[in-house]
Amino acid sequence: MEITDVKLAPTQGEGTTRAMASVTYDNAFVVHGLRVVEGDKGLFVAMPQRKDTQGNYRDIAHPITSEARALLAHTVLEAYEKAIERGERPRTEARTGLDR
Repeated sequence: MEITDVKLAPTQGEGTTRAMASVTYDNAFVVHGLRVVEGDKGLFVAMPQRKDTQGNYRDIAHPITSEARALLAHTVLEAYEKAIERGERPRTEARTGLDR
């Protein structure tokens, strides 16, 4: 599968989320709700999550192989850096990824 599109919504605020992302594969399948997060060791991509009945967060979609995870992270972070370089304005809060 090939990543054919990345859409970003940069955020601002007190949290660590820097942008919300949607990734399209093969112009046929989209995953919404990825987050670009500022961690202790720099930026990383967090997968979409949902809270379970015990209050724990679980990924609802994620790469199975380390190669797929590395490609996804590289592609999303590269798109994020380009968006920042273009001066795209942050939103005041994170989007859910459900709106378009």
